[in-house]
Formats: sequence, structure tokens, C-alpha cells
Amino acid sequence: MTVGVVGLGLIGGSMARAYKADEHTVFGADINSSTLGYALLSGIIDKELSPENIGDCELLFIALYPEKAEKYLAENAAFFSKSCTVIDLCGTKRKICEKGFSLSNKYGFTYVGGHPMAGTQFSGIKHSRKDLFKGAPMVIVPPRFDDIVLLDSIKKLLSPAGFGSISVTTAEKHDEMIAFTSQLAHIVSNAYIKSETAKSHGGFSAGSYKDMTRVAWLNEYMWTELFLENSDYLLNELDFIINSLSEYKEALKENNSEKLCSLLKDGRIAKENIDGNNLKKA
Repeated sequence: MTVGVVGLGLIGGSMARAYKADEHTVFGADINSSTLGYALLSGIIDKELSPENIGDCELLFIALYPEKAEKYLAENAAFFSKSCTVIDLCGTKRKICEKGFSLSNKYGFTYVGGHPMAGTQFSGIKHSRKDLFKGAPMVIVPPRFDDIVLLDSIKKLLSPAGFGSISVTTAEKHDEMIAFTSQLAHIVSNAYIKSETAKSHGGFSAGSYKDMTRVAWLNEYMWTELFLENSDYLLNELDFIINSLSEYKEALKENNSEKLCSLLKDGRIAKENIDGNNLKKA
């Protein structure tokens, strides 16, 4: 199978490595000439992806920021083979899926929204790994939910990446969920690390600090675009956590042990219930 990867950063580079390791032919494109050169010299890709050979691709991944992904689709959709399956790997889905589905209907290729739930705090092709997605969840937004043949085809096309599970959802539901599970966590972590106390945490921190601050180390340009594109859902989550934190603050200010204990108990029970439900599903 000939696979194209547009954008050879951490995610795109890891996807290219995974399919190359599975002995597929991989074409790659990146706006950064040094990244492209590194990918070629390192054998991560076989050839540069271009309008001239993009029609040879049976599977095409677009691993760009959402706005650039939309632009790439608009400029290159006419060159895609009608037998090609195009999967974007953006962190938000509503705008890119609207564009992708519209263009696929016009030009005849298959378009699927995708979001691999994997990554590290580091970016760039030099941090990419062929096993980055091994065992990780993959979320897809297909054009049709009642087409079993299509869904089976997508799962087979994604198999070289080694995902542990594939979830099927709508673009709207994806963006609603990701505002809570990913975007809010990045904002809270990023805000938390700005405390003056953090500068002298050495010797006083362990697992809690590491867990809380891991995603504070982020790519601010990418996350700014993702946050703004999903601002409606993200603002809802921020409103909730700000209001919730204010309850803890008031309990402390009032020296109200009963209220504080109740808040802590509610949080513990919520965590137990959620973990319990997830264990049952597993």
C-alpha cells in the first residue's frame, strides 16, 4: 500500500514510521525543508509527496494544524485518487470534517476525521516513534455510521499503527469530549506551573506534581489554535471548574471543615464511580 503523510512532526512522523515498519511505501510532505530532508535521509519516508504522485496514495494522513489542514484539503483535493481514503489527525473535528466531507463529495475520495489519543510533551520528527500509537485509542468521525463495510475498511487501514481501540463518534461529540479530557487539562496544568512556589519545589514533589504538570510543557502555537477553534465547549468546562474551585476556596476561607470534607468526599465518590464504570466496560 502506498501511504502519504502530510506534516512530519511528532504525530505525522510517528505515523510514517509505523507504516514504513509495516513495509508499506510512504510518501511524505512538510513545509520545513530540514524536516523533509531528515525524513528522507533517515528512511522514515521513501519519497517526497507532491501533486504529481499524490494520486498514487491509497491512504493519506493529514497531520497539520486545523487551519492548515483545511487549506491543504482545499488546494489538493482535486489530485486525490477516488480510491484514496483521506484521514486528518487534527485535535478538533467540526471545521475540518465539514471541509473534508464537502470536498470528498465533490471529488469522490473517502474522507474520515481522525484523532489519535497519543503523544508526548515533545514535538518534532526527531521525537517521533513507530510505536507511539501502540495500544492507544483512536477516535474517528466517518461520513456514515451505518456503513459496516466502510468502518471495517477504516479499521484495516489503521491496523499498522497498532491502536488499542477505535471509537466512532460525531465531530460535535468529539469536540465536546476533548474540551474536558484534553484541552481543559492542558490549561489547568499550564496555569498551575506558573505559581512562584513551583520555582522551589525540588525535594518536595513526587507523583502528584509530575502528573499535574506534564502537559504544561506544550506547543503554544498549536494549542492556541485548538483552544480558539473549540472555545464554546472549552469555555463551558472552564466555567464549571472555576465555579467548583471557588467552593473549595470558600470552605477554606470560612474554616468550614464540614463543607470542605463534603466537597472532597463528593470528588472521591465521582472518581470511584467513573473508574468503576470504566472497569466494567473493559
